[in-house]
Amino acid sequence: MEKDFKSDSNSDSDRADGEISLDIPPPDRPITTKPDNQELIPASSEKKSPGPVPDGGLQAWLQVLGSTAILVNTWGLINTFGVFQAYYETDLLKSHSSSEISWIGSCQGALLFLVGVFAGPLYDRGYFRHLLIVGMFLIVFGQFMTSLCTKYWQVLLAQGFTMGIGMGMTFLPSAAIMSQYFDRHRALALGISSAGSPVAGSIFPIIFSRLQESIGFGWATRVIAFILLATSAVPIAFMKTRVPPSGKGRAVLDFTVVKDAPYVLFVTAGFFAFLTLYVPFFYITLYATSRRITDEGFAPYLVTLLNAGSIAGRLVPNALADKFGSLNLMICCMIGSFALNFGWLGVTNLAGAVVYVLLYGAFSGGVVSLTPSVFVTLAPDVSQIGTRMGMGFLVSGVAILCGTPIGGAILGDEKNPRWTETRLYCAVGLTVATGFYVGSRYLLFREKGTWKA
Repeated sequence: MEKDFKSDSNSDSDRADGEISLDIPPPDRPITTKPDNQELIPASSEKKSPGPVPDGGLQAWLQVLGSTAILVNTWGLINTFGVFQAYYETDLLKSHSSSEISWIGSCQGALLFLVGVFAGPLYDRGYFRHLLIVGMFLIVFGQFMTSLCTKYWQVLLAQGFTMGIGMGMTFLPSAAIMSQYFDRHRALALGISSAGSPVAGSIFPIIFSRLQESIGFGWATRVIAFILLATSAVPIAFMKTRVPPSGKGRAVLDFTVVKDAPYVLFVTAGFFAFLTLYVPFFYITLYATSRRITDEGFAPYLVTLLNAGSIAGRLVPNALADKFGSLNLMICCMIGSFALNFGWLGVTNLAGAVVYVLLYGAFSGGVVSLTPSVFVTLAPDVSQIGTRMGMGFLVSGVAILCGTPIGGAILGDEKNPRWTETRLYCAVGLTVATGFYVGSRYLLFREKGTWKA
């Protein structure tokens, strides 16, 4: 007993300072013993090395297909919330303010990031399939429950919290697993998979707006839920990790990253970026109707066009990122995003609104799709990707949680909306974020002496 206690004590002292560990054993690592009372050894430590990253092949591209389906069920729904926001304000939850209603969508988006702080270490420990199955169930279940809601707290619980937690359990692992199958073409693979988000964001608003008029809110929401149920089968059927988990503990929070200045600046930039990036997604429909740019029949299609533009934004920058560097391309996308939001100040007609949403969808889509790729680039070791990505997503999640409700509070009353101030809030926030991204890029150049990052 004394010997065992001493061994445990030494193990605790060996942990790196500044880490809060999540000591959960991997699910598929039985313990075996050697004869003659030798040390306990995990059975999987005797497995052969998985070999080099394949960078292609059937199994690798099946992961991309599965990740695409996950992006449909996560960011695809978040990008659709603009039509729900407009419907709630004019019908189901019309007694509540724009800011109160936007908390539903912001909770959904925030939890997608916030839950990543736990999903990352669990992924590193080998719980990928567990996260996938439970997360998919919560997303579909939450969508079905939303169709039955009649009160604000019910919608917040079902669409905000239940679906948000499910999204958080699936999104980070779906991005992190790409590093196990792709190296040279990793950014492209992430870009292709992230295209599932704008495709869904283009289709779901049309489905909801058309069906809501003919069969009502409940069944329109259920139809989307059945689509989510079908797409959930794809990742569950095909996605699996290639590299077995190591026996080392994984940190939930690793405070040693404060010494990594490029990482700290990148995460800070992400806070300001996601604080304001989704303001147009939530409010463009309401803006178009309140300024009489278009009628209520066409206004939801602006969200569709916003997501349609994002398809190119997910593919082109990521295809170029493997050659020119993910962070370099992200800075270019950020410059385009804040410039377009200053341009939003001058949008007064339908033609200007269409051009704005198409271009903003493209540049903002690049920002979202390139973020996981940059986290992989900044990680010093592949075994730390889950933890570092989870910590970065934690900060971005707090930003999303607060960002759009702040925009709604600035907007104020529907009868006298302050659109100029709301648009400036979005544009200035993205400008500040761009400055921090440039700072991170400069420090990386000083450390590595290379233009590609």
